[in-house]
Amino acid sequence: MDVYLIDGTYELFRHFFAVPAAKDVDGQEIGAVRGVLASVLSMIEKGASHIGVATDHVVESFRNDLYPGYKTSEGVAPELLSQFPILEEALEAMGVLVWPMVEFEADDALASAAAKAAQDDRVKQVFICTPDKDLGQCVVGTRVVQMDRRHDTVRDEAGVVAKFGVSPQSIPDYLAVVGDNADGFPGVAGWGQKAAASVLSVYPRLENIPKDWRDWHPSIRKARGLSESLFGSWNDAVLFRTLATLRLDVPVFETVEDLRWHGARPSFEDRCRRMKSPELLRRARAAGSGRSA
Repeated sequence: MDVYLIDGTYELFRHFFAVPAAKDVDGQEIGAVRGVLASVLSMIEKGASHIGVATDHVVESFRNDLYPGYKTSEGVAPELLSQFPILEEALEAMGVLVWPMVEFEADDALASAAAKAAQDDRVKQVFICTPDKDLGQCVVGTRVVQMDRRHDTVRDEAGVVAKFGVSPQSIPDYLAVVGDNADGFPGVAGWGQKAAASVLSVYPRLENIPKDWRDWHPSIRKARGLSESLFGSWNDAVLFRTLATLRLDVPVFETVEDLRWHGARPSFEDRCRRMKSPELLRRARAAGSGRSA
């Protein structure tokens, strides 16, 4: 079997800016929710049997306590934020396992689910459905891969190295020095993508980098100015790496069979009625008719 782990936050944002606005019977905006449901249904219709969706029920997480500049919900359109609980409830009614994150982030749930699913010998491949560079750290060979459904591409371990110049294990260190604007931390001065790749491809973790640039490998010694900026901002770099490191201890499922889709629940009919989406109900019923209850 293959396992598909979907970044619900990314999907909701993507559809919010890509599909027309729409109101439910109560005047609540649900355009993006309908778009995500249709997208997940399309995966099921194409044969996906084991699916989990992670969402940021609350944008803030434990990382905000570690670093005050970390991303928040400030500036996010209320029409978008209001659709998170609606999406979570609608996916559950559609029979999909959902992880609404509060203390942790959706990325942490995806990382935890990927690691746990990969431990099951029955699982052939794990697809983490998001283009988010953070999830690159979870890629393992060709067994755990990233899927960008928007561009219909799959990135395995060789693909991570080709894109970032470092192995998946070094992605947190890479982001620590390069920074991540989306998550709100700046990285280390002078450390651009090319410099980070050249150093971390030789020394995979920050602790592996010699403090004296004269001890650096000859191939990167010309970048000796990076040494002063890194070790002069060492505590920040370590903190940023902590922010970029995804947790693997989020409670997600007991067994991979918890991810199996058996069809929509009876409550999905009322959900579709409220969203004025009879086509979603028709598709879910058609897809479910071929699945065991």
